[in-house]
Amino acid sequence: MLGIALAVRYQATVLVRHERALVEAAYLQSKETELRHYVELAQSAIAPMVNSGRTDAATRQAAMDALARLDYGPDGYFFLYDLQGRNLMHPRQPELVGQDLWLLRDPEGALTIQKLVAAAKTGGGSVRYLWRKPSSQQVAPKLGYVVAVPAWNWMLGTGIYLDDVEQTLRQLDARAETDIRETMAWIGVIAAISILLVAASGLALNVSEHREADAKLRQLAQRVVQSQEDERARLSRELHDGISQLLVSVKLVLEAATNRIRLAPTEGASVAPILGMALNRLDSVFNEVRRVARNLRPALLDDLGLYAALQHLAREMQAGSTLTVNVTQTGHPRELPDEQATALFRIAQEALTNVERHAHASHVDVTLEFSDRATRLTVRDNGVGFDVARMQLDPRRGIGLRNLRERMAALGGSFDIFSAPSGTRLIAVLPSSTNTPQS
Repeated sequence: MLGIALAVRYQATVLVRHERALVEAAYLQSKETELRHYVELAQSAIAPMVNSGRTDAATRQAAMDALARLDYGPDGYFFLYDLQGRNLMHPRQPELVGQDLWLLRDPEGALTIQKLVAAAKTGGGSVRYLWRKPSSQQVAPKLGYVVAVPAWNWMLGTGIYLDDVEQTLRQLDARAETDIRETMAWIGVIAAISILLVAASGLALNVSEHREADAKLRQLAQRVVQSQEDERARLSRELHDGISQLLVSVKLVLEAATNRIRLAPTEGASVAPILGMALNRLDSVFNEVRRVARNLRPALLDDLGLYAALQHLAREMQAGSTLTVNVTQTGHPRELPDEQATALFRIAQEALTNVERHAHASHVDVTLEFSDRATRLTVRDNGVGFDVARMQLDPRRGIGLRNLRERMAALGGSFDIFSAPSGTRLIAVLPSSTNTPQS
């Protein structure tokens, strides 16, 4: 808006100057034409005397008297000079009659009479100069028109003062300046209104985004709480239905063995099968405990690294479904920090779980790529895909994916999903740690 205001002001100023020049030129041209007609009228008045061939003083004086009687307004008169600059007749300033004004200079230093004589000798024309105005006795700009009377060695002329023209032009300039200021004021008002509208729109947008973010945050908090409760319920069921029942069974078997030994101490051989059954059930308890612990955090992730944990995850995923999972590794493997390895493993775990539940895919490729600058995990399936944009805008869906994105952002990485009807591709990238030793 400031640039527009400056451009408008500049163009308006240029336009005003151009308009002023046009008005001044048109006004001067009309005045010059008017003065030429006056001079032609004066020439016609003295033409019979000039063309009579008489050059005596009486004839010349009669011509001067005729010219002196011709006037048009308080400041409209005719003057006579000889071609050497001596004043012959001046009805408004008789004190100049008979004076040699050849070297007369105006306040700006210009030789006024010499300019008029020069214009007359060239066939006549207009001249701008400064002269004292009889009605106000003030020096004012004047436009004169002069012609030569060669037969009598005269310069005949008249003029019109331009102070009224200057006043009109000053009024035009003042009006133009007022219009420009009003235009600048309008632009300022429009700019202020625009700024307020933009600020209000931005505030409304920020409030809307904050509300949406708060809604997503509440949904996330509820999902986190619900996830914790679901995990606790799952652990409770596994402990109660699996480990607890196995431990109760072992307890009953051991009590039976204890009772048999107490009733028949000499029949130790009959107790051995019962103790063997107890040992088998204790093995089952241990296996169940390992399974629960592995689901919470795979030991392979800490012992053998991310690639081995991904392979084990793929085997477990394939064991209970028809899904084929292929895990590959490229680049030069290196040991990852715990938080990076855990984040990439959870991303793969969440992605494979989503593929199994929603994608209706038959094959998944999991690629772990090591480069000098980053570690990249790519999960690609051949499922039906989904609308990523719609999923991200819906606060009730995609909580798991948003959690993974925030986890990657917290580690300085990136998380992208590309989905189409032919399948979905998930890419997680984490920057390399400069302090991580090479394996």
